[in-house]
Amino acid sequence: MLELAILGLLKERSMHGYQLSKRLTDSLGGFWRVSYGSLYPSLRRLERQGAVEQIFDKQEVGRRKNVYRITEKGEELFRRLLEEAGAESSSEDNRFRVRLAFFKYLAPDTRIRLLERRRAYLEERLSTITASLTATRERFDTYTLSLMRHGRESTEQDIAWLNGLIAAERRQSDSLREGTKRRKTRALRRKERTI
Repeated sequence: MLELAILGLLKERSMHGYQLSKRLTDSLGGFWRVSYGSLYPSLRRLERQGAVEQIFDKQEVGRRKNVYRITEKGEELFRRLLEEAGAESSSEDNRFRVRLAFFKYLAPDTRIRLLERRRAYLEERLSTITASLTATRERFDTYTLSLMRHGRESTEQDIAWLNGLIAAERRQSDSLREGTKRRKTRALRRKERTI
C-alpha cells in the first residue's frame, strides 16, 4: 500500500523523503499515518526494483538531499498495484482508500469495475451485520449492540457514497462517449459535403 502511494505521488513530481512524507500526511493523513521508519525502507525497496531512482540537483551546494523520481518500470508497477483487485476484507479498507486517491490515473471502465467490486464487498458485509443483529440481539449487551448498529449505519453510508461515485462516473463516461459520437457524426457530414 505504501509503495502504491509513493509511486502515485512521484508520478506528479520528483520529491525527497521529507516532501513525500509531508504529501502523504497531507493527502492521506486523515486515515493513514506513514512513519519515516516505513517510508525509507519502502523507497529503498522500490529503488532496488528499479521503480524509482535518485536524482540530484547539480546546483545544490552542501548536503545533497536524495530526490526520487518514478521510472518507466515504476509506472508499470504503479498501474499494476492500482488496478490490483485483491481479496476484499476489513483490512483492505485503507488499501481501497489509498487506491481511490489515485483513481484519476485509471480508465473510467476500470474505475467503475473497482467501485462496483468494493460496493459488492460492503453489501455482503452489511448483510452479515444485519443477520447478526437480527439473530442474536438478545444475547448482546447494550454496547455490543450499539457497536453493531454503528457498523451497519457506517456500511450503509459507505454504500450510498459508492453509489454516488459510480453514478457520477457513469454520467461522465456516457457524456464523453456522446461527445465522441457527435464529433464523429459531424466529421462524417463534413466529409460527405466535400465529396
